[in-house]
Formats: sequence, C-alpha cells, structure tokens
Amino acid sequence: MTMPVPFRFLQDRSDLVLVAAIALLPADGTVLGIYAPFWTPISPWLFLLYAVLNRRYLPTVYHRFRPFFWLPALLMVLSIPGWIAFGFHTVAMLESLLGVLGALGCLASQDIAVTRKQLDWRRLMHILIAVYWVALAVGVVQWLAIHLDVKCVVEYFKHLMARQYVDSDSPWGGGRPQFLFAEPSYIGMHLFGVLLPLMWMMRGHDTVYVRRLRELIVTFAAMAVLMGAGTRIVLDALVALAIVVVERTHWREFASRKRGVVAMFGVTVLGALSLLLDNRLGSIAQEGMTGDGSFYARIWQSLGPLMGLLRHPWTLLTGYGAGNLADATHAGAADAVDILESFDGGTAGPAGWYAGVTHETMFTMSAWTSFLVEFGIIGLGLLCAMVLRHVARTAGWHKTAICWLILVVYLYIQFEGYAFYALPLLVWGMQRGIKQTTYTC
Repeated sequence: MTMPVPFRFLQDRSDLVLVAAIALLPADGTVLGIYAPFWTPISPWLFLLYAVLNRRYLPTVYHRFRPFFWLPALLMVLSIPGWIAFGFHTVAMLESLLGVLGALGCLASQDIAVTRKQLDWRRLMHILIAVYWVALAVGVVQWLAIHLDVKCVVEYFKHLMARQYVDSDSPWGGGRPQFLFAEPSYIGMHLFGVLLPLMWMMRGHDTVYVRRLRELIVTFAAMAVLMGAGTRIVLDALVALAIVVVERTHWREFASRKRGVVAMFGVTVLGALSLLLDNRLGSIAQEGMTGDGSFYARIWQSLGPLMGLLRHPWTLLTGYGAGNLADATHAGAADAVDILESFDGGTAGPAGWYAGVTHETMFTMSAWTSFLVEFGIIGLGLLCAMVLRHVARTAGWHKTAICWLILVVYLYIQFEGYAFYALPLLVWGMQRGIKQTTYTC
C-alpha cells in the first residue's frame, strides 16, 4: 500500500466528504438533515460515509480503538431481552443504534484523516473555524430580522429550520436566534463540546489556532447571551468558564493560585449577576424545578422512563432495549406523576405527554437517561468503563484530561444525541495526546 503524502489537503476524492462533514458541523437543525431525537444533523452520516469509503484504514483504526468498535454489537445483545418483552420498533431502534454508529464514524474519520492519511489539519481547522463564524453571522441576521420585523427573513428561517425558534409564534419560546442549531440550547454543545477541546488540543501545536478558537468561543458565547438566545448558554458558559479556570491554574504555584482564586471569584460574581439579570435562572433559584417550564419539562421527560426502570426492576440491568424509550415512559408514567404531585408540580402537562408519546416522538433530552433506559446499568457501565480505561491508558489522569471529561459529562446531561461529536472527540483527543498546563491539581 502506498504511504500517504504528509500534510496534503486532499489525498483523494473521498476527502471531499470529510470537508463537507466539517463544513456542515453547525448545521444540525435544518430540514435538510436526517431526523434524530430532537435534532436533524448531516455531519454524523457524512463522517460514517467517509469511514466506509476509506475502509482500507479501518483495521488499523480498529486496533487503536478496539473496545469502542464492539460497543454497537454489545448494545444489540443487551437489547434482546427488552425487544422480546416489550416489542421491536424498527424506526426508533435504527435512530438509537445509528446514533451510536454515527459517533463511531466520527471517531474513525478523525483518525483516518489526521493519523492515517495525514491530511493537512491546519486547512481542516481553517474550514471548521470559518463555518462556525458563518453560524454566528446567521444568528446575527436572525436577531436583526426578529427585532426589525423583516418578515421575509423570518419566514425563510421558519421554513429552513426543522424546529424553529425564530418566529414569535413558535410554541417552544420564539423570537430568539437559533443560528443553525436544532435549538438555541445546543450552542454550548458546540462551543464547549467541540471548539474548546480543539483549543486545548492545539496547545503546543499551533498558537495561532489557539488564539483564533479562543476569539471564536468568547465572541460566540457573548453574542448569544447578549442577543438573548437562551438561558442554557448562560449556564453552560459559567460552567465552562469555571472549568477553564481550574484547568489553566497551577494550584501549587502561589502567583498562579492567586490569579485562579481571583478568577473563580469573578465567575461567582458573574453567576450571581446571571441570577439577577436572567429571569428564568432567577425563577429556578427561587422556586426550584417548577420555576421555569423548560427546566421542569427536562426533569419530567427523564423522570417517566426512569420510573419505568423501577416498574420492571430487571430492566435496570439490560434496559428496555434500543428504541423502547416510549415503553419505559408508559410503564413509569403513573409513578412519575405521583412524584411530581408530591413536589407540588403541575401534572397535567406531564401526564398528557406521557400518554401521547410514541416510539417515533419520544425523547428525554438527556443522553445519560436515554442510554441507561435503553441499555441498562450494564450498557452504561460498559460505555463509562471503556472511556475511563481509554483515558487512563492514553493520556493519563492529568488535570486537562479530567477537566475535559467532566465538561463532556456535564454537556450530555441536557443533550441526548448519541451521534454528537463531543464524546468521540474526547476519545480521539486522548489518543492523540493533549498538552496540559500542569500535572497536579
């Protein structure tokens, strides 16, 4: 086999698929994408296609990431008891397992392109940074159209987005820019699940891209907050900022520790100001889970299927099976409503949703909830064990690795798309090695 020429932008025509996948990373909410629970991405399927087109490299990639390649088969085996007990629902099952394959395709594509084919990663980074600036510009255009009442622009995005938030009549809280994302709350997934880790990976390789990524992240987050895109970006930005402060501070050096303490105090002040200035955060702080309708919905959307696990205790081990989230929800609906009622929460909305949800419309908005309910403690435990073992064997337990891992765990609490890029990027980044600021906490 001919050895790849180092640092060429394109080795063959299949690399155009990779370029398209990178260029479409922010476009995960348009009608042009393929439906997955609560988002319509394009890039995961292009990454999967790219891996198939370059299948001659897959044996080497398999050798480097062997446990993860076995995960889809293991999840199918774990699903068999649930399929036998509750039924086999083809569309929902495919959405679930294809999501896992999409994440695996993302992992394989990164390794094929950069490690095996040795494509010019700087050119790829240039494309990635440019498309996220375009996504930000789209959000600005949406915000201006909303506030200047430019109806033709609002109507365009109303029909372009699969689940639109631009029109003021949107049932999900309209009058907000959503950029090209499935919903405004996914901003943090991209900024802190993709761009921030890439910035960490660039350290020691290219300071120019470190600076460019930092400028993009800060500008995007600040503009999203100022344009009122949503409450979650405020919370995500505060969490990410606190993690960044911890990650970059040398706590055993007095001068650095002093700067770190001051920075953490600043984060605390920003958090307090957010509670005062953001009505939704303030309401949650004062009234708890019922203080905000969206926050409350995220709780009861997960509570129903989780109670379904307790209704059939054996499912705690193997889950309800891929695609059977709705079965778990129906089983746990009555118990979930009773719990919500005991906390003086509204039950009409949750009860109606539990009763009406189908296998094709079910979602939890939490990857950890969905994965646990579908594949049980065994499935979730296998995934966590694979990731933790991989981190320990490749990067080691230095501070940057720990901070990155914590950030990824946090982000998936309110995002359930298995095919998203944050987790495969973490796995691949640990294999490639990242330059940490310090080895001790």
